[in-house]
Amino acid sequence: MGKREKERKGEREREREKEREREKERERERERARAVPLIGSTGTFAIVTDEIP
Repeated sequence: MGKREKERKGEREREREKEREREKERERERERARAVPLIGSTGTFAIVTDEIP
């Protein structure tokens, strides 16, 4: 395996690792739903996420 091939392989691996990290961060964001009090109600909360049902 030539030097350039090894460099390209390493680059591809780093890109895959970055993509995995981005996916993990997106998953954490999804799990980080906030409980928001509903206006005009007492003791009632809504779970707010960025996902569309």
